[in-house]
Amino acid sequence: MESRAQLPSFVAGRWQNGLRGFSELRSAIDGRVLGLASSSGLDFGEMAGYARNVGGPKLRALTFLQRAAMLRQLATYLNDRREPLYALSFETGATKRDHLVDIDGGIGTLFAYASRGRRELPDEKFVLDGPVEPLSRGGTFVARHILTPLQGVALHVDAFNFPCWGMLEKFAPTFLAGVPAIVKPATATSYLTHAMFSLILESGILPEGAFQLIMGGTGDLLDHLGGQDVVSFTGSHATSVTLRNHRVIAGEAVRFIAERDSLNAAILGPDAGPGTPEFDLFVDEVVREMTVKAGQKCTAIRRTIAPRAHYAAVKEALVEKLRKIVVGNPRLDSVQMGPLATLDQRKAVRASVTELATEARLVFGDLNKWNVEGADYQKGAFLSPLLLAIDNGRPARKVHEVEAFGPVSTLLPYDTIDDAIELAKRGSGSLVASVFTYDQDVADALILGIGSYHGRILALDRDCARESTGHGSPLPPLVHGGPGRAGGGEELGGLRGVFHYLQRTAVQASPTRLTGLTKAWTTGAKTIAKPEHPFRHAFEDLTIGESLLTEPRTITLEDIEHFANFTGDTFYAHMDEEAAKANPFFPGRVAHGYLLLSFAAGLFVDPAPGPVLANYGLENLRFVKPVVPGDAVRVRLTVKQKTPRQAEHGEVRWDVRITNQTDEVVATYDLLTLNARSSA
Repeated sequence: MESRAQLPSFVAGRWQNGLRGFSELRSAIDGRVLGLASSSGLDFGEMAGYARNVGGPKLRALTFLQRAAMLRQLATYLNDRREPLYALSFETGATKRDHLVDIDGGIGTLFAYASRGRRELPDEKFVLDGPVEPLSRGGTFVARHILTPLQGVALHVDAFNFPCWGMLEKFAPTFLAGVPAIVKPATATSYLTHAMFSLILESGILPEGAFQLIMGGTGDLLDHLGGQDVVSFTGSHATSVTLRNHRVIAGEAVRFIAERDSLNAAILGPDAGPGTPEFDLFVDEVVREMTVKAGQKCTAIRRTIAPRAHYAAVKEALVEKLRKIVVGNPRLDSVQMGPLATLDQRKAVRASVTELATEARLVFGDLNKWNVEGADYQKGAFLSPLLLAIDNGRPARKVHEVEAFGPVSTLLPYDTIDDAIELAKRGSGSLVASVFTYDQDVADALILGIGSYHGRILALDRDCARESTGHGSPLPPLVHGGPGRAGGGEELGGLRGVFHYLQRTAVQASPTRLTGLTKAWTTGAKTIAKPEHPFRHAFEDLTIGESLLTEPRTITLEDIEHFANFTGDTFYAHMDEEAAKANPFFPGRVAHGYLLLSFAAGLFVDPAPGPVLANYGLENLRFVKPVVPGDAVRVRLTVKQKTPRQAEHGEVRWDVRITNQTDEVVATYDLLTLNARSSA
């Protein structure tokens, strides 16, 4: 049964219907109308203003850890309510396997960024970026870079192929950064985006104004953007160019992130002939990338590059495997590939394949008919997998220029490794390439030869195949984007994706002023002495800059020899005076660096049970000056930074400086401890 109900946009805190120019949202399976979409009549200026004036302040009032906790809460909420989304996702042409990529993958990205934020970001409203930069000889003038949230709005323009993942993979880092978002999904499959957005709204987890939804076009929204805003776009090359050249985006230097057309390649190494695991992996991966989401993935393998010696075998193996692919109603367990998202998309793929066929030969599939299971080929947007091959020696240009965004790949032969590299580079920049070889020299040549043309490279072989996530899977920790034709932008990449929505600012000041601002003690800043040992203070009671200076301890030759014999570290610099003097770094026998660390701990540790629960580790350790027998060392221990990690405890970073009897620094490091909270 068709539905003529309008799916409204969510604007300025309320659902709003468009007034005219309705788009029919149709099922990919049978063409039924699932709903209507229109953004005509919406006040886009109000939408942008609401994000800036309501959503932005509420988000920036939270710390990174608070926003990370909300992301986790939201991910859990959606994870418990996936079934209705699965049911609707079938209408986009997605199979059960495809649901895992789009719906589960999107929710998984929320979990990933929640976890990353909790582990790696501070419980503050800013992020420190890089070390303190000394700017003066006396140390009274220093600088440090900080990252703060942009005070604008992020416009997310998404493609039709991933209605859920496309929204959430942009939203997760944006929200964690503290910037409100407006999502504009591709209209064709926006009914699924609308369903997930509705769940997000119903959860009540997000602050008011943090997220808005456009069902339809963006109207004059771009006219209301400025230098504090970000546009993140996924889609075609032509639309990307139009947006990037918009007078406001260009004139106001609006940050613009583009992920667009990508003629990704898979390259089979000359060593990976029939009978090798790498040959079988290559064939399996190409077929999988042709058929997952009916090939409607920006990361799908469009160019299959094989050595001429194995070319015929590759073609035969691909055709044999493609014959086993069942196309049809994605609700059926027997179906491996559903329809394309729309009839218009099928028409576009047919046109692109017809153009490719002027230089290549269709060796599998049919452009105009195919047996489909459980559905009508004519009513739905069904298309067979289509494998083309260029095996007649003619020059091929279009395979490196035309992207058929569907279940399509073209097989290309090469003679030498340099030929394979050149073929991959002719795509003019791609999101991802895969290399299948067990030969280290081949892998090195291919990866380094094509690296600057790709955002990600998968080197797949028998050793990692079992745990590999595959060619076409963008992962939250890894950069998703590519140079040139692929758009020149990047998304995800762990915290890199968050930092796109933050401004990097250099702050110059005195060490004390910088410490007060950043809540991270800076060398040269004032310290605070308290009567009690700092190890007696719970996490909340410790003060940044709180410091302890120990009594000195003299290092003897007996200490050095005992430590050497006890640990087995009898390196000549500790045990042989003549050999040590011959070393350009030492005046003679010197103390072990680890002896200094051990003695330092003995000087500053308060041994009785207390708030310090554990030594969590050391970072940034440097041995600056040798310590010789007779030197007296002491330790300055200073609270450098505090980060709450769990309800029961927090992480304390201590600045540790070991000096000698003339106050020269001999070693420095950061000590990390886990300290109990007073409320625990």
